[in-house]
Amino acid sequence: MERITVLKGGDSPEREVSLVSGAAIAQGLREKGYEVAELDPADLADLNQLLARLRELKTEIVFLGLHGGSGENGQLQAALDLAGFCYTGSGFQACALAMDKYVAKLLAREEGIPSAESILLRGDQLSDYEDPRDLQGIVDQLGLPLIVKPNDAGSSVGISKVEEPSQLREAVQHALKYSASALLERFIPGRELTATVLDGQALPLVEIRPLSGWYDYANKYNAGRSEYLAPAPVDEALSQLIQMYAERLWQVFGLRGYARIDFRYDGEKPYFLEVNTLPGMTTLSLTPMAAKAVGISFADLVDRIVRLAVNDKTHKEER
Repeated sequence: MERITVLKGGDSPEREVSLVSGAAIAQGLREKGYEVAELDPADLADLNQLLARLRELKTEIVFLGLHGGSGENGQLQAALDLAGFCYTGSGFQACALAMDKYVAKLLAREEGIPSAESILLRGDQLSDYEDPRDLQGIVDQLGLPLIVKPNDAGSSVGISKVEEPSQLREAVQHALKYSASALLERFIPGRELTATVLDGQALPLVEIRPLSGWYDYANKYNAGRSEYLAPAPVDEALSQLIQMYAERLWQVFGLRGYARIDFRYDGEKPYFLEVNTLPGMTTLSLTPMAAKAVGISFADLVDRIVRLAVNDKTHKEER
């Protein structure tokens, strides 16, 4: 069996979630008989040291259990490509496109896939707005409540739900702690639905129902705070539409291996939210839930992701 190094942790704001994902991935791979090492890039000074350590470990496949930051925005993928390593998930270009939520929305709209109306603030552009009435234009355009989030972070880090115009400035400043730009987005009421795509095929949808409030970081990563339904109890036509959207976006972004694509449904139509090229792989994560709904165990899922990475590299070398 191949020697696999699982990368986990890193230095992004999603580090703690990644550590849990990476440990679960490593355990699943060991159950399938792989020789597995676990490595935290934060323990090394730079990418050169990381690549050198991967070589020392005689790594044949890198399983990316990282979330956010350079582990998911394409930088690490580009370095692994140049160094000739086989790795799981999408390539650098797809990761870079998906990580930029504003760009991802533009691509979705060009494909005719609805997405919530949004405004991108590159830096703290609200710092010039001294009069609270100056914020009214944003509120008039997006309505209330609205969502403020870092433009290139995940795991609901840095996200706020703004109920009043007076909360907007603080929410933007909070988002900018995690990104150079903040995305302001019309809040879509209704249901939270997500589609995992495995090798180009959408798995059954998962619905997330927070038991109180909305699906923020606390409700996402604390057991018992949200209810998950897999498959999601939705009309078959709606399920097929969202799965079709997810598979189309898979092609548009040039995704590989696996990814998770999130939507909101307001009772009339689904709205695209974002693409996760390295979705969570914890016990509370949505991708393993979707796989389980079609009889794929966690260990079988990580094994299949490895096989897909090997096949992709083989096909590239043959070309």
